[in-house]
Amino acid sequence: MNDAVSRIKKTETQTHKSRIQRWKNMESTFKIRDALRISGKHLLLVDDVVTTGASLEACAQVLLDCPGVKVSIACLAHTVAS
Repeated sequence: MNDAVSRIKKTETQTHKSRIQRWKNMESTFKIRDALRISGKHLLLVDDVVTTGASLEACAQVLLDCPGVKVSIACLAHTVAS
């Protein structure tokens, strides 16, 4: 199931934003397409590179608003704070 969530807002690049700015930039970005379809499911979100996790957090939050949904996250790489 790769279409449970839609991105409903185009966001600015996250590249030069702080953690808080990234989180605010991602607010209200995702929407559930069909809550009944995913209710009670355990879903896996996959991201290529996690920097602050703002995108994953925003997406996971709308998923977790559906009854009985559990979310796990996998990433291929993460950045290291300097």
